[in-house]
Amino acid sequence: MKRIGFLVVFMLVLPGPLGLVAQLGPEEDQALNIPFVDLTIREPQSDQEVALSIQLLLLLTILTLAPSILVLTTSFLRIALVLDFIRRALGLQQVPPTQVLMGISLFLTLFVMWPTFQEVYDDSFVPLSRGEIDVEEAYGRAVGPLRIFMYRQMQNNVEPIRLFMRMSGLPRPDTLADVPTHILIPAFILHELTVAFKIGIILYIPFIIIDMVVASTLMSMGMIMLPPVMISFPFKLLLFVLVDGWTLITQQLLGSFV
Repeated sequence: MKRIGFLVVFMLVLPGPLGLVAQLGPEEDQALNIPFVDLTIREPQSDQEVALSIQLLLLLTILTLAPSILVLTTSFLRIALVLDFIRRALGLQQVPPTQVLMGISLFLTLFVMWPTFQEVYDDSFVPLSRGEIDVEEAYGRAVGPLRIFMYRQMQNNVEPIRLFMRMSGLPRPDTLADVPTHILIPAFILHELTVAFKIGIILYIPFIIIDMVVASTLMSMGMIMLPPVMISFPFKLLLFVLVDGWTLITQQLLGSFV
């Protein structure tokens, strides 16, 4: 990989052709020989080499999609949305900054998902690194704990699973283990969005009441030109601090993951 990266940088930085000529010939089995670079590109000689190339391509694709997988198959989505809802309910624009909220969401996700990640590491990665199991079996052991986590969150609401099973034309599963992974993940995402929005609505209610009380008070006093948001903002912050809002939200949010 380091040699390939050096080749790409070398070809992009040096302007014009500087003698890097690919020499192809039937006597060399159509190999690509580049001076100063020990790199040989040739056609695959067997089906096993083709399968290996496809596996490497799939591995690189998975590594590229790793952030999306982390966001959409763990508790990160719900936590990030709820924290953003509370910031908007308080009327704050950039406090805390988005990067800070994402960092908080990431570490809270690690706290919630640590038992699952530990199980994946012990049952999948360690045996694979020791050569006791192959890649296919390691994948099955790794996806199992994540599936259990997603099942557990949807145990009281399986309607998203029914929706995607019906849209895919698949028969009704006898157990949750019969639900394919490509059905379970979008169902879990839909469920997490629904739960996060429900929590967001509940968080908005007390702050909306404060806004309504302040607006009614200002109108009754004849202060129509004074923006109600300017007066209600410090009251909302005061209420949030007095009730220790961050601790309550974190406690209830983490408690929502059964």
